[in-house]
Amino acid sequence: MANEKEIKIAYIYYSLQFFVKQDKELLLKHFEVYDFNFKSIFDIPSLIKTIRKSDITYSWFAGGHAFLAVLFSKMFRKKSIVIAGGGDVASEPEIDYGFMRPYKRSRYFAKFALKYADVVLAVSEFTKKEVLKYSKPKYLDVVYNGIDTDYYKPNFKKEDMVITVGRISEDYITRKGYENFIRCAQKLQNLQFVIIGKITDDSISKLKKIAPRNVIFTGYVSDEELLEYYQKAKIYCQLSYYESFGMGLTEAMACECIPVVANRAALPEVVGDSGYIVPYNDTDATIEAVKTAMHRKGLVSRKRIENLFELSFREKKLIDILVNSKIGK
Repeated sequence: MANEKEIKIAYIYYSLQFFVKQDKELLLKHFEVYDFNFKSIFDIPSLIKTIRKSDITYSWFAGGHAFLAVLFSKMFRKKSIVIAGGGDVASEPEIDYGFMRPYKRSRYFAKFALKYADVVLAVSEFTKKEVLKYSKPKYLDVVYNGIDTDYYKPNFKKEDMVITVGRISEDYITRKGYENFIRCAQKLQNLQFVIIGKITDDSISKLKKIAPRNVIFTGYVSDEELLEYYQKAKIYCQLSYYESFGMGLTEAMACECIPVVANRAALPEVVGDSGYIVPYNDTDATIEAVKTAMHRKGLVSRKRIENLFELSFREKKLIDILVNSKIGK
């Protein structure tokens, strides 16, 4: 067994998304972590220096940065971990999504990283199956993303409110099922429907054209404001075509929102029997699920998060992998 503080980790990523930042903070509690935000090929000399002084490289998503991290790890006899997070192992031409679409350079980078990394960790069983479509890693396991249930917890009295979370952009409209969400609002005008997320392009005009008065677009909100929406809403919808896990979904469930989700990708795996699973883009089925969910309480949703997706579970499993098993010094 290696001493935790003796292990030096090069933590490599493109974008410091919430779950990427969360992992970094977990690892900092136990190991010496060298933060490396890879942005372009001009960062390669610095990346090499960081890897050479590290014991392990830890790359979020099997992108070009992970390709380089795994390649240099092999060259300098270091260990490597790659987190398969979703889009990096997806090929969904219907929605123009995924690194693994044919003829994409990203496909080569991802397959190399998955094949030659010492450890590949998928964020769901669904994502693990996606990995195995393209590669047979040396060691592959599932480590679910984690939810801090001390932070994400019920507080306010629930209102007749239905929410969904995600940025508003042209590429997200279909993938996140926003039009179906709005069609439900058209038929259920006694309920408040809220789309929460940063507006990044003019696609908002397309949604506003079909949105009735009971639909609110919040734009960007702070973490504190988002938490309040989770706590006030009765129902959380994730009507997506593709989700490798669903952070917004699980955060909302921890706040006792009843989930209504599409029957695609990892969403049924996350929700289990704690909510409602409907066919993707089926407005009638979604409306019926929302109407039924309005009469339920969300205790079962929170209990599922506590039993399966608590942040401490991820922390414990990551430490075990880094220190005691496949990759420790």
